[in-house]
Amino acid sequence: MLRRELLRATGGLGAVAVAGCSGGADGPAFEEGFEDGLGDWESGAAIGPEVELEDFEWEFGVSGAEAASGERSLRIWNEGDHDDGVTWGVHPVPVEPGRAYEVTVTARFWSESESFNTLRDAVMRLGPQPPDAEEDFPQPGVNTTALGETPYGGLREPLWLADGWREYRFVWTTPELSTDTLYVALGHAVIWEGDATHYVDDISVEFEER
Repeated sequence: MLRRELLRATGGLGAVAVAGCSGGADGPAFEEGFEDGLGDWESGAAIGPEVELEDFEWEFGVSGAEAASGERSLRIWNEGDHDDGVTWGVHPVPVEPGRAYEVTVTARFWSESESFNTLRDAVMRLGPQPPDAEEDFPQPGVNTTALGETPYGGLREPLWLADGWREYRFVWTTPELSTDTLYVALGHAVIWEGDATHYVDDISVEFEER
Protein backbone atom coordinates (compact mmCIF):
# COMPACT_ATOMS: atom_id res chain seq x y z
CA MET A 1 0.00 0.00 0.00
CA LEU A 2 1.09 3.54 -0.64
CA ARG A 3 1.86 5.81 2.25
CA ARG A 4 0.29 9.23 2.54
CA GLU A 5 3.51 10.96 1.43
CA LEU A 6 3.13 9.39 -2.04
CA LEU A 7 -0.53 10.33 -2.42
CA ARG A 8 -0.73 14.03 -1.76
CA ALA A 9 -1.43 14.72 -5.43
CA THR A 10 -2.68 12.34 -8.08
CA GLY A 11 -3.74 15.33 -10.17
CA GLY A 12 -6.87 16.39 -12.00
CA LEU A 13 -9.21 17.51 -9.22
CA GLY A 14 -10.66 20.11 -11.53
CA ALA A 15 -11.18 17.75 -14.45
CA VAL A 16 -14.67 16.60 -15.38
CA ALA A 17 -13.85 14.21 -18.22
CA VAL A 18 -12.82 11.30 -16.00
CA ALA A 19 -13.31 7.55 -16.16
CA GLY A 20 -16.59 6.39 -14.69
CA CYS A 21 -18.34 9.72 -15.25
CA SER A 22 -21.04 10.82 -17.67
CA GLY A 23 -22.38 14.31 -18.10
CA GLY A 24 -26.08 13.57 -18.38
CA ALA A 25 -28.58 15.50 -16.26
CA ASP A 26 -30.34 12.34 -15.08
CA GLY A 27 -29.12 8.85 -14.23
CA PRO A 28 -25.76 7.72 -12.86
CA ALA A 29 -23.16 10.45 -13.17
CA PHE A 30 -20.34 8.54 -11.51
CA GLU A 31 -19.56 4.91 -10.68
CA GLU A 32 -16.34 3.54 -9.22
CA GLY A 33 -15.07 0.06 -8.45
CA PHE A 34 -11.30 0.75 -8.48
CA GLU A 35 -10.62 -1.98 -11.05
CA ASP A 36 -8.35 0.43 -12.97
CA GLY A 37 -6.56 1.91 -9.95
CA LEU A 38 -6.95 5.27 -8.26
CA GLY A 39 -7.31 7.40 -11.40
CA ASP A 40 -8.25 10.93 -10.32
CA TRP A 41 -8.85 10.08 -6.66
CA GLU A 42 -6.96 12.20 -4.15
CA SER A 43 -6.46 11.45 -0.47
CA GLY A 44 -6.86 13.68 2.56
CA ALA A 45 -6.72 13.52 6.33
CA ALA A 46 -7.31 15.71 9.37
CA ILE A 47 -6.89 15.48 13.13
CA GLY A 48 -7.63 17.76 16.08
CA PRO A 49 -5.38 20.72 16.94
CA GLU A 50 -3.66 18.91 19.82
CA VAL A 51 -1.89 16.60 17.32
CA GLU A 52 0.22 17.63 14.32
CA LEU A 53 -1.11 16.13 11.08
CA GLU A 54 2.31 14.67 10.25
CA ASP A 55 2.09 12.64 13.48
CA PHE A 56 -1.16 10.99 12.33
CA GLU A 57 -0.38 7.83 10.34
CA TRP A 58 -2.65 6.67 7.53
CA GLU A 59 -2.60 4.78 4.22
CA PHE A 60 -4.75 5.07 1.10
CA GLY A 61 -4.59 2.88 -2.00
CA VAL A 62 -6.18 0.22 -4.19
CA SER A 63 -6.08 -3.36 -2.90
CA GLY A 64 -6.99 -6.82 -4.11
CA ALA A 65 -7.39 -8.17 -0.57
CA GLU A 66 -11.16 -7.54 -0.48
CA ALA A 67 -13.77 -6.62 -3.10
CA ALA A 68 -17.54 -6.28 -3.01
CA SER A 69 -17.56 -6.84 -6.78
CA GLY A 70 -14.75 -7.30 -9.26
CA GLU A 71 -11.28 -7.90 -7.90
CA ARG A 72 -10.25 -4.63 -6.25
CA SER A 73 -11.42 -2.01 -3.80
CA LEU A 74 -10.15 1.09 -2.04
CA ARG A 75 -8.20 0.36 1.15
CA ILE A 76 -8.08 3.03 3.87
CA TRP A 77 -6.06 2.42 7.04
CA ASN A 78 -5.45 4.82 9.91
CA GLU A 79 -4.01 4.60 13.37
CA GLY A 80 -6.02 5.12 16.54
CA ASP A 81 -3.24 6.09 18.94
CA HIS A 82 -4.55 9.65 19.28
CA ASP A 83 -8.20 8.59 19.63
CA ASP A 84 -8.94 11.10 16.87
CA GLY A 85 -8.51 11.66 13.13
CA VAL A 86 -10.26 11.08 9.81
CA THR A 87 -8.95 9.87 6.44
CA TRP A 88 -10.80 10.18 3.13
CA GLY A 89 -10.63 10.03 -0.64
CA VAL A 90 -12.17 12.64 -2.97
CA HIS A 91 -13.09 12.60 -6.67
CA PRO A 92 -14.70 15.20 -9.01
CA VAL A 93 -18.17 14.52 -10.43
CA PRO A 94 -19.48 16.57 -13.40
CA VAL A 95 -22.91 18.17 -13.11
CA GLU A 96 -25.02 20.48 -15.26
CA PRO A 97 -25.27 23.88 -13.52
CA GLY A 98 -28.40 26.00 -13.20
CA ARG A 99 -30.54 23.09 -11.98
CA ALA A 100 -31.56 21.55 -8.66
CA TYR A 101 -31.34 17.82 -8.01
CA GLU A 102 -31.99 15.00 -5.66
CA VAL A 103 -28.72 13.10 -5.65
CA THR A 104 -28.37 9.57 -4.30
CA VAL A 105 -24.89 8.49 -3.23
CA THR A 106 -24.16 4.88 -2.29
CA ALA A 107 -21.01 3.00 -1.34
CA ARG A 108 -20.16 -0.30 0.26
CA PHE A 109 -17.78 -0.43 3.24
CA TRP A 110 -16.01 -3.53 4.58
CA SER A 111 -15.44 -4.12 8.29
CA GLU A 112 -13.38 -6.96 9.71
CA SER A 113 -16.17 -8.10 12.03
CA GLU A 114 -19.33 -7.01 13.81
CA SER A 115 -18.75 -5.13 17.05
CA PHE A 116 -20.99 -3.77 19.78
CA ASN A 117 -18.54 -0.88 20.16
CA THR A 118 -18.37 1.97 17.67
CA LEU A 119 -14.74 1.72 16.56
CA ARG A 120 -14.93 3.85 13.40
CA ASP A 121 -17.54 5.96 11.63
CA ALA A 122 -18.04 5.90 7.88
CA VAL A 123 -18.01 9.43 6.49
CA MET A 124 -19.42 10.43 3.10
CA ARG A 125 -19.96 13.81 1.49
CA LEU A 126 -21.00 15.39 -1.83
CA GLY A 127 -20.73 19.14 -2.31
CA PRO A 128 -19.40 22.04 -4.39
CA GLN A 129 -16.00 21.95 -2.65
CA PRO A 130 -13.82 19.04 -1.54
CA PRO A 131 -13.47 18.56 2.23
CA ASP A 132 -10.54 20.12 4.01
CA ALA A 133 -11.28 19.26 7.66
CA GLU A 134 -13.27 16.75 9.70
CA GLU A 135 -15.90 19.44 10.30
CA ASP A 136 -16.66 19.40 6.55
CA PHE A 137 -18.40 16.03 7.04
CA PRO A 138 -21.72 15.66 8.89
CA GLN A 139 -21.81 15.29 12.65
CA PRO A 140 -22.06 11.76 14.14
CA GLY A 141 -25.40 10.13 13.42
CA VAL A 142 -26.40 12.66 10.75
CA ASN A 143 -27.63 11.56 7.32
CA THR A 144 -28.88 14.33 5.01
CA THR A 145 -31.54 12.11 3.43
CA ALA A 146 -34.25 13.40 5.79
CA LEU A 147 -33.08 17.03 6.06
CA GLY A 148 -34.45 18.55 2.86
CA GLU A 149 -32.39 21.13 0.98
CA THR A 150 -28.89 21.53 2.46
CA PRO A 151 -25.62 23.17 1.30
CA TYR A 152 -24.02 19.73 0.88
CA GLY A 153 -25.02 16.11 1.34
CA GLY A 154 -23.48 13.37 3.41
CA LEU A 155 -23.56 11.03 6.35
CA ARG A 156 -21.56 9.90 9.36
CA GLU A 157 -22.67 6.48 10.57
CA PRO A 158 -21.01 3.63 12.50
CA LEU A 159 -18.90 0.98 10.82
CA TRP A 160 -18.42 -2.53 12.30
CA LEU A 161 -22.20 -3.11 12.10
CA ALA A 162 -21.66 -6.24 10.01
CA ASP A 163 -18.97 -8.81 9.29
CA GLY A 164 -17.82 -7.93 5.76
CA TRP A 165 -19.58 -5.61 3.35
CA ARG A 166 -22.42 -3.21 4.21
CA GLU A 167 -24.05 -0.52 2.03
CA TYR A 168 -24.20 3.12 3.12
CA ARG A 169 -26.45 5.61 1.36
CA PHE A 170 -27.56 9.23 1.56
CA VAL A 171 -29.71 11.57 -0.51
CA TRP A 172 -28.78 15.21 -1.03
CA THR A 173 -31.53 17.67 -1.99
CA THR A 174 -29.49 20.39 -3.64
CA PRO A 175 -30.18 24.08 -4.13
CA GLU A 176 -29.91 25.33 -7.71
CA LEU A 177 -26.29 24.64 -8.52
CA SER A 178 -23.96 27.28 -9.93
CA THR A 179 -21.03 24.90 -10.49
CA ASP A 180 -20.27 22.29 -13.14
CA THR A 181 -18.25 20.10 -10.74
CA LEU A 182 -19.14 18.49 -7.44
CA TYR A 183 -16.81 16.47 -5.23
CA VAL A 184 -17.67 13.09 -3.72
CA ALA A 185 -15.63 12.17 -0.65
CA LEU A 186 -15.67 9.15 1.64
CA GLY A 187 -13.54 7.54 4.29
CA HIS A 188 -13.59 6.75 7.98
CA ALA A 189 -13.14 8.60 11.27
CA VAL A 190 -11.44 7.31 14.41
CA ILE A 191 -13.79 6.73 17.35
CA TRP A 192 -12.03 4.07 19.42
CA GLU A 193 -8.30 3.84 20.12
CA GLY A 194 -6.73 1.18 17.92
CA ASP A 195 -5.60 0.87 14.30
CA ALA A 196 -8.21 -0.15 11.70
CA THR A 197 -8.48 -0.98 8.01
CA HIS A 198 -11.68 -0.57 5.99
CA TYR A 199 -12.29 -1.19 2.29
CA VAL A 200 -14.68 0.78 0.06
CA ASP A 201 -16.24 -0.40 -3.21
CA ASP A 202 -19.21 0.06 -5.58
CA ILE A 203 -19.50 3.84 -5.28
CA SER A 204 -22.38 5.39 -7.20
CA VAL A 205 -23.63 8.99 -7.61
CA GLU A 206 -27.03 9.29 -9.31
CA PHE A 207 -28.84 12.54 -10.17
CA GLU A 208 -32.57 13.15 -10.51
CA GLU A 209 -33.60 16.66 -11.53
CA ARG A 210 -36.07 18.29 -9.16
